[in-house]
Amino acid sequence: MKQQTHISEVSLLQFIKHSFKILKNPLPFHHRNFKKYGDIFRLNIGAKNHIFFSRDAELAIHVLQKNQKNYTKSRIQTKDLAKYVGKGLLTAEDEHWKTQRKLIQPAFHKKNLQQLLDTIQSAINAEYDKFETNKAIDVFPVFNDLAFQTVVKSLFSSAANADEINRLQHITEEVQKMLVKELRQPYLGWWFKISGTLQDHLDLGQESKDILKRIVNQRQQSSVKYNDLLDMLLSARYDDGSSMEEKQLLDEILILFVAGHETTSNALTFTLQLLALHPEWQDKIYVEIKANEDEHDLMNQVMNSKICQQVIEESMRLYPPVYFIDRVNIEDDNFKDYHFKANSNLLFSVFEIHRHPKLWEQPNKFLPERFEDGGRQFSSQYFPFGAGPRKCIGNNFAMFEMILAINEIIKRYKIKPEFKFIDILPLITLKPKNAILNFEAR
Repeated sequence: MKQQTHISEVSLLQFIKHSFKILKNPLPFHHRNFKKYGDIFRLNIGAKNHIFFSRDAELAIHVLQKNQKNYTKSRIQTKDLAKYVGKGLLTAEDEHWKTQRKLIQPAFHKKNLQQLLDTIQSAINAEYDKFETNKAIDVFPVFNDLAFQTVVKSLFSSAANADEINRLQHITEEVQKMLVKELRQPYLGWWFKISGTLQDHLDLGQESKDILKRIVNQRQQSSVKYNDLLDMLLSARYDDGSSMEEKQLLDEILILFVAGHETTSNALTFTLQLLALHPEWQDKIYVEIKANEDEHDLMNQVMNSKICQQVIEESMRLYPPVYFIDRVNIEDDNFKDYHFKANSNLLFSVFEIHRHPKLWEQPNKFLPERFEDGGRQFSSQYFPFGAGPRKCIGNNFAMFEMILAINEIIKRYKIKPEFKFIDILPLITLKPKNAILNFEAR
């Protein structure tokens, strides 16, 4: 019998000792222990409750792709997030997930997304028209609004009014803040319940569904076709010819809000910060834009924006918005010399995998040229949108949106930083902090 490799353990006491710092930012805790123990270590938080932290890219591929049928999402998504946003693609599991994925996937095919590019471009231009030049501004709220407006207009065209959109954005952000508190302060669960804080946020989740229900009902009663995502979802049919029930449709739309705007706004902000610190890449993108300026087809513009895409891909390597992926195994599993008992929690640090010194040359340096031949060559170690069957359904949508957004801002402005180092705030996603930039009109 093959001897099993011992997995080093971080004591619960050590975890509790540093819990306040971990609450603020868990990444130094991860990095310190990976350096000390290697690419995998475990934390025991009970007799039968083990969390395995990993930056082993091969193990990630095994769990997310090769043996994915033996792994489910953790309760963070299937329970904790689901109670606010329902059972949409992001939170669904098993056959329910498969059925929904098959139904929704066509809406995100490139040919359908092509219809949305004009909408995305106009949403971007509307936000940039509000910019003030020669003034230091925090760009994260700008990109947060931009990404939210892009999702809204791609989903609903003009069906939602400004007050409703603002309210949906507020609710989405408040619910996420509450979820972070629940995950990082589980010992306060009793207080969240008896104080009414939990119920207040569940009510907010319901309010967002009520707003969406009104918009959907209005669309169903209308004979106008907008060719937006809502039209695509309403016309989608299961194998038996039936359409989505209203409750399921609302859950899917809410998931698109949660997953579709925040990660994009994070990635755009980090990309702008990196471009500000590396102005030579602004110049390269600008030259590329000028070379494409006679091309009026937006899809061709996007496809021809190779340098811009390299910059975005490198930005998501250094600052992946989804900076961890977690799974739970259904049955015992073996990988190399490791053994994982059933119901083990495996947490993959995408942040650490993307900066692993054995996987990347000069891992902490901004080098977009490493993606000159595209990201496919790094598919075994690069997971900005996840990997395997559960890879983000909106990855093309996000990339198209980001390319259009970066191109448009470089076309208009030169960007200068008001900081020396990029600061981060790890919540559910990896957020930028103090992204203060100055924009000079070209």
